[in-house]
Amino acid sequence: MVVDFRRARQDHSPLAINSSSVEIIKNIKFLGVHLAENLTWTLNTSSITKRAQQCLYFLQKLRETNLPSPIITTFYRGTVESILSSYIITWFGNCTAFDRKTLQTI
Repeated sequence: MVVDFRRARQDHSPLAINSSSVEIIKNIKFLGVHLAENLTWTLNTSSITKRAQQCLYFLQKLRETNLPSPIITTFYRGTVESILSSYIITWFGNCTAFDRKTLQTI
């Protein structure tokens, strides 16, 4: 991945290691965090939102079965809360206002 903050975008020359061409990519998922070449966190936020919404569906189904509140709370903390807080110190400070609002709705 090439991270370039220059205002005038230029094509970068191909990188070769041991005479093998290295592919330039736009984004990558590394240790569960989506990193983009422009260092925005929109892709990461949308991924987290999607995963959390899937778990919220199961949380709703658990509530419909009238389980005790401590079991539902444990499920929430173990799934939804852990997804939302994973690496939050790394990416939340640089999120856009739209991304923050999306996360807060969950």
